[in-house]
Amino acid sequence: MTARNEDTAPIPGASAFDVKHRSRALTEGPARAPARAYLKGIGYDEEALAKPIVAVANTWIETMPCNFHLRALAARVKDGIRAAGATPMELNTIAISDGITMGTPGMRASLASRELIADSIEMVCDAHMFDAVIAISGCDKTIPGTVMALCRLDVPSVMLYGGSILPGHYRGEQVTIQEVFEAVGARAAGRITDADLRELEEAASPGPGACGGQFTANTMAMAFEVLGISPPGLSMVPAQDGRKPQVAYDAGRLVVDVLRRGLRPSEIITRDALENAIAAIACSGGSTNGVLHLLAVARERGVELEIDDFDRISSRTPLLCDLKPGGRYTAPDLHQAGGVPLVLKRLKQAGLLHEQAMAVTGRTVGDHADEATETAGQEVVRPLDDPIKPTGGLAILHGNLAPEGSVVKLAGHERVRHSGPARVFESEEDSMRAVGAGQIAPGDVVVIRNEGPAGGPGMREMLAVTAALVGEGLGEEVALITDGRFSGATRGLMVGHIAPEAARGGPIGLISDGDQITIDAEQRRLDVAISDRELEARAHRHVPPSRADAGIALRKYARLVSSASEGAVTH
Repeated sequence: MTARNEDTAPIPGASAFDVKHRSRALTEGPARAPARAYLKGIGYDEEALAKPIVAVANTWIETMPCNFHLRALAARVKDGIRAAGATPMELNTIAISDGITMGTPGMRASLASRELIADSIEMVCDAHMFDAVIAISGCDKTIPGTVMALCRLDVPSVMLYGGSILPGHYRGEQVTIQEVFEAVGARAAGRITDADLRELEEAASPGPGACGGQFTANTMAMAFEVLGISPPGLSMVPAQDGRKPQVAYDAGRLVVDVLRRGLRPSEIITRDALENAIAAIACSGGSTNGVLHLLAVARERGVELEIDDFDRISSRTPLLCDLKPGGRYTAPDLHQAGGVPLVLKRLKQAGLLHEQAMAVTGRTVGDHADEATETAGQEVVRPLDDPIKPTGGLAILHGNLAPEGSVVKLAGHERVRHSGPARVFESEEDSMRAVGAGQIAPGDVVVIRNEGPAGGPGMREMLAVTAALVGEGLGEEVALITDGRFSGATRGLMVGHIAPEAARGGPIGLISDGDQITIDAEQRRLDVAISDRELEARAHRHVPPSRADAGIALRKYARLVSSASEGAVTH
């Protein structure tokens, strides 16, 4: 964590938090006349510059639906900031669409973009000495990337989520992008026609907003609302809901209130708050990417959190949310049922919530849990006495293939054990060609390696492969392991984040075709049936495969990035 105490401490002797605690150094005094001249030339008058200055860190971009609408939301956020007596200044950063780059070399940039998002927001906000920050996020990596930046800056802050897409409708059923990925495999297997696929393609993504299931975006939006850094009750308001502009306006007013109270992320993002967020991921059947992102946030804050903490918390947390990809409902359905406050209420009822953890409102998450309203007859969030499963939606596996750990999602399928021969592929593309050609047999364990944070580089998601296997009807017949990661839309017995990764000497790099691999989620084991002596001999003979060259940014990332078991951060 980068220390900021010398920058952000209130003026000594002041009776209240100094709302211009940073921007005074930029805008006040005769020596700052050149800076004021620049700012006045673009519309900031004397009155505006006398007020606290709030950064609106936007992740708007036109390359994906997740963030496409954020420019309009930012305008309403700025209206709220002005109404509350402060001056907004908007800045922008980058974003990479997981869904659009999936299955291509472009996907290597996805996880790496999280670090660049955090770096760029930190750098601009530090350089321009903003008094507070509200970050607007939309897609998988902008959500944790913005919060990582807020942790580094440790000035009064809020994170606002742009909201979920509404579900599409296909032949009388609600659908999301998950069904399109799975339909690619179904079409390859001859189970649907090209015309069927095109009809689904036209229907599945009906407008702006992040993917509608409890995939990574909605998982992290829920986690950060439970964590307390996002406004309570607002994360699940869909992107195109008529109330969303008011949500943005209210968030703008809220960040000024947070500034006046001098409430910093370091007072919100604590060990207890992180454990609350893990419990929310576990009880909602959320994305395995939540492990990576919460580990990364913990490291930015300097909070001790280990990969095995996720298993400990998940094992005591019931799976309560019937959400896609394993369940029936979408994020807009959760919003209608009672939203994240209803999830908080269930966790509190179960004795699994650290109730005194603080939210940006200045009140506790326990208070907000008590305020939850539950829609009569809703079936999205189960009662405690009728869980989908008695334990949470993910587990951490160790073994001779994963000395530092790996992650398996248990929601959405019933299998907890699989043993079979390895089918080894040195990249996602190689495996996808085999799946498309029908070369994977029931019982196989598909091994995709050299796709870790450094080896990829970038730790690509394997959704194209996992969805194709499901679409071909093999979802319950095969398993898959990788040092890469999975989309939140992945379902089936799939083990990711295997650490150490192949590129850094991990045992996954030493597997051969036909080796017997056993996944045993009940025993928390991932093993290959060869001796330590044989693994050592193979290590001596091992020659790493050549990889397609990456650009300069990704090469820098590969040299700096840590293990997935540590959150794949670049400290």
